[in-house]
Amino acid sequence: MLLEALVTTTDAVTATRSRLTKVDAAADLLRRLEPDEIAIAVGLLLGRPRQGRVGVGWRSVAAMAGEAATEPSITITDVDAELERLSTTAGAGSAAERTAQLADLMSRATASEQDFLSRVLLGEMRTGALEGVLTDAVARASERPIASVRRAAMLSGDLGETARLALTGSAEQLDAVGLVVGRPVLPMLAATASSASAAVEATGTASVEYKLDGARIQVHRSGDDVRVVTRNLADITRRLPDVVDVVRAMPVHDVILDGETLALDEEGAPRPFQETMSRFGADAARETVLHPWFFDVLHVDGRDLLDEPLSTRMAELERIAGSSRIPGEVTDDPAVAERIAAEALAAGQEGVVVKAIDAPYAAGRRGSSWIKVKPVHTYDLVVLACEWGSGRRTGLLSNLHLGALDAAGEFGEPGEFVMVGKTFKGLTDELLRWQTARFPEIEVRRTAGTVYVEPITVVEIAIDGVQRSTRYPGGIALRFARVKRYREDKRAEDADTIQTLRALLKS
Repeated sequence: MLLEALVTTTDAVTATRSRLTKVDAAADLLRRLEPDEIAIAVGLLLGRPRQGRVGVGWRSVAAMAGEAATEPSITITDVDAELERLSTTAGAGSAAERTAQLADLMSRATASEQDFLSRVLLGEMRTGALEGVLTDAVARASERPIASVRRAAMLSGDLGETARLALTGSAEQLDAVGLVVGRPVLPMLAATASSASAAVEATGTASVEYKLDGARIQVHRSGDDVRVVTRNLADITRRLPDVVDVVRAMPVHDVILDGETLALDEEGAPRPFQETMSRFGADAARETVLHPWFFDVLHVDGRDLLDEPLSTRMAELERIAGSSRIPGEVTDDPAVAERIAAEALAAGQEGVVVKAIDAPYAAGRRGSSWIKVKPVHTYDLVVLACEWGSGRRTGLLSNLHLGALDAAGEFGEPGEFVMVGKTFKGLTDELLRWQTARFPEIEVRRTAGTVYVEPITVVEIAIDGVQRSTRYPGGIALRFARVKRYREDKRAEDADTIQTLRALLKS
């Protein structure tokens, strides 16, 4: 199939607000793919090719996007082959060779294909809403139950392979998809509450655990082979030898663990989040040690624990992880939950996560079984646009337009973002320089005073609350919003929801 078919489908999905029309367009594309094209096509549509990031930067892509072909001729298997070449080209002279490879690919692409390829190469495809559309489209095209497709995608962590299996395999093969040690699964997500006591009242008997100011990790071990991945399922094993050593010392052969890692100071207190992320993102080992803390276990020595209650998983985690378990207590007493929250804050942590003791592990989903509580209202929102500054900020992008995820489609299509406010507070000179350089790279349009961007950048925002407002489509506006930090470890689809923010009106 020609790459042009993917571009046309993406345009059709973007052009309509009707979810049914979006799903129909994607399902029609899926039905026309050859078996060996399915996973490739889905990966390209989501901006997640099987090769991952191939080390091509914005400047390289911008330099290559010159004169375009007049007629489409590139197939999706051509693109896959070229990405494979780019990902494996290394050694002396590799920079020039990679530039030549990229130039050749771009020269054969039409203007619309160049734009599509640029977004794929730079990881800037808008995938939040499209992933949900594609999941539904796989079910439609394959005539398989949507629940079966969703579960297979969650447990495999790979919608492309799920699509291939659904479209070319049997229903029994799709339903047989389960946990595989070494194959990442989508992590379970937490909702938000204003207090630990409110969270316990909502969940009943719960494990109230410290919420660490670290980076989410998932660890797979089979024998001495240990693999560590991020919340986005990127492999970072070589960056975290400290974590590998801890897991290799556990009394198990096969295990899948969920947890966080963070840097500690000499007294065992957490270092600033930026230090953890600096070490977390380093290709080479550094002096700063990242200690792992685990809060869940999904598999132990041939036994899947996903559908077991948290109480069972906690017992197994205590047996194998011991001192590497995240601190917490089981209680149904709101006063006890508040005490634990206070202790977590005193220890320098962010707050607590309250988890229903009888709940299974819901891979890839955000529900009411896990509820995070922070001492101040901090939410992960998405940058929709940025205004040029004035005064001492003249020439710098300053005032951020902030959006919350509309997961339920209450104010538009599911997976889109609803604007909830603006802020320029909390931006350091370093952040101002960073966003001035970054946002034009992901620009979708601009006016005289504002640069509108792809909604892919997550920023952590502290607020004093929300208030009713007719200014924004979600009916609320943030109160005293200020920037805490950018969250490069999070995807836009992991942002907090407009429904979560609207719930603050009640409190």
